[in-house]
Amino acid sequence: MQSTRFLIAVFEFVLLLFSLSVHECAHAWMASRLGDQTARMQGRVTLNPMYHVDPIGTLLFPALMIFGPFFGFSMFGGMLVGWAKPTPVITRNFRKIVRDDNLTTLAGPVSNLAIVLVAFIILVVMSFAIPQGHAIVVSGFVGTLSPGSTLTPHPLVMLCTIAILINLSLFVFNLLPIPPLDGSRVVRNLLPYNAVQQYDRINGWVSYLLMILLGGTVIRAFVSPALEMIYFGLLHA
Repeated sequence: MQSTRFLIAVFEFVLLLFSLSVHECAHAWMASRLGDQTARMQGRVTLNPMYHVDPIGTLLFPALMIFGPFFGFSMFGGMLVGWAKPTPVITRNFRKIVRDDNLTTLAGPVSNLAIVLVAFIILVVMSFAIPQGHAIVVSGFVGTLSPGSTLTPHPLVMLCTIAILINLSLFVFNLLPIPPLDGSRVVRNLLPYNAVQQYDRINGWVSYLLMILLGGTVIRAFVSPALEMIYFGLLHA
């Protein structure tokens, strides 16, 4: 059982790295499509993690969450999140600044939802394409999400389930209206000028404190029902 949990932890780290790269690449690609080539000129329209890695948000913070439970240390209630190096955007290069800035900002979370959809489709296809596929997929999905499970899930089922969990968590986490997360940029674009000045004065340490205190609770509140819906879909596929 311990070896299975460690394997899942390794899968989580690799998939988080990939998911964060997709997220930032989506920001850069959308900005480029809308007229700002800043990120493209810095090589950020790529899935290569080397161009997106943030030492703390991509490596240290996720490593503590993934491998911490093996040493009795847990963060975010088991919901894995992280962040990459921010994608540079110069909004004055956009044709319609507010609209295009919002589209560029939302491209990241939407890319995470796209990964969730692809992983779900793969699981559904597996249910029909392999012998006893339905039982393998359903039991593997539950086993991957259950820390105390003694089951050893099918590797592809494990991979897709972790991808779903991580990308749902990233989607919700990034939409929190806490600077510098994506949700804060959308909220900032909706605020009147005076409120924007106050919003921009939020200290970095306050943001990180709010992320730690509220992040896990909010993520679980949204992700848990979503996982139940996905499980229901797989059960009746």
